[in-house]
Amino acid sequence: MKFNTILSLLILISTFACMNSKKETLTVFETSQSGNQLTERTTFDSDATPSTIQLNFDQKFQTISGFGGAFTEASAHLLNQMSLEKRTEILEAYFSENGAHYSLTRTHMNSCDFSLSNYSYTPVEGDKNLEHFSIDEDKQDLIPMIKDAMKVSKDGFKLFASPWTAAPWMKDNKQWVGGKLLPEYYDTWALFFSKYADAYKQEGIDIWGFTVENEPLGNGNNWESMHFSPEEMTEFVQHHLGPKLEADGKGHLKLLGYDQNRADIKEWVDVMYKDELTSKYFDGTAIHWYESTYDFFPEALQYAHQKAPHKYLIQTEACVDSEVPVWKDDAWYWKKEATDWGYDWREEEKKYLHPKYAPSNRYARDIIGCLNNWVDGWVDWNMVLDRQGGPNWFKNWCVAPIIVDPETDEIYYTPLYYIMAHFSKFIRPGAEIIGVDATDIDLMVTAAQNPNGTVAVVVFNEGMEHKSFTLKTSKSAQQISISPQAIQTILITN
Repeated sequence: MKFNTILSLLILISTFACMNSKKETLTVFETSQSGNQLTERTTFDSDATPSTIQLNFDQKFQTISGFGGAFTEASAHLLNQMSLEKRTEILEAYFSENGAHYSLTRTHMNSCDFSLSNYSYTPVEGDKNLEHFSIDEDKQDLIPMIKDAMKVSKDGFKLFASPWTAAPWMKDNKQWVGGKLLPEYYDTWALFFSKYADAYKQEGIDIWGFTVENEPLGNGNNWESMHFSPEEMTEFVQHHLGPKLEADGKGHLKLLGYDQNRADIKEWVDVMYKDELTSKYFDGTAIHWYESTYDFFPEALQYAHQKAPHKYLIQTEACVDSEVPVWKDDAWYWKKEATDWGYDWREEEKKYLHPKYAPSNRYARDIIGCLNNWVDGWVDWNMVLDRQGGPNWFKNWCVAPIIVDPETDEIYYTPLYYIMAHFSKFIRPGAEIIGVDATDIDLMVTAAQNPNGTVAVVVFNEGMEHKSFTLKTSKSAQQISISPQAIQTILITN
């Protein structure tokens, strides 16, 4: 009996030792100015004095909600002009396991600038009870794109919706652009959200949540918008939208407040999360990146997290704006030639925030910067645009990761597509950001441990020279090199 006990103990010890001696496998994927496109690298340049990247599994930060892009009428309309083969290819590129594997997405309620025209689900003036509410406008392009993406996605994805404006008849200026929601329509507008969720559910689409208003500070009175102050939005959510969704059995739907540039976060979260009553129905804060082409505002992100540490902090929109896409020229996306809305028009004292920039660098730098400062989700803007950067009824041309030419049925996967995939494909919902110590200050690094135990380490080298580093985990150390102007994802499996 004693012998059997000792034998069992030795077997257990041996099994435990074998489990802990399993060798880690590191797989390195790189996208670079030199031409790599999520390419697996197996050989590396050696360096006598590499820097060190040390993973710290004892340090754990935010839990990831996901990465992805937006379903817009513009993107959906373009897909419907492509051949079935190419349409399917694009949806698989974004949503399949073999593609970017998007997990967090956005769409618009009523029209936005990336619609074919102005429209509202509530066209009948004075219809306070929304008896004529209809999403028929979405049924030709937008809803089919979402449903086809759902078919492609094995794991599914979260979808949240954002309004750019209420119908003009609900606003003080009676216009699509600018103005404020009249207080007498606060309950009607809350009903609008509830009806939208019901209407989409009837189409087989479950909404995960909402942002309360896209860009409540306005957009310079250019395209659909509706203004809120922090106090007005909090009043609307606290006393109208939140209670309405709760009363209609939709209290599980997430509500994200603000939804504009990071530089102004402080004044918004101070009001939204002033106390338990004001913050009750806010599930998190939504942000955009357009305040600067280089600064990701880490102090503002840290402040927002500290103000509401247990709520979401999600980047809900980003794109290369004010640019007609460059067609099939990868090199352009790595050059500091792009300009944004603020390059020509920003106030003199803030123009320094808008220098020329390289789109690839901006995406990589911003996403890593966000992940290292408590952001738990990062959503790009349009998934697909044409060679003009539209369609867009206001002619507000922008760039998407995938550009198409419907006339020739051609697809161009820009470097931005591959950079997005470095995160969305390898850092999955439920992953935890873990601590990283990097000795080379010129390398940006973030790391996340996935629910299945794999670890994704993302390294960005914005410099013009190759870099070598030793990646140290709790079990191993391996020297790796990264190309100039490159981003790598290192996937660690046991």
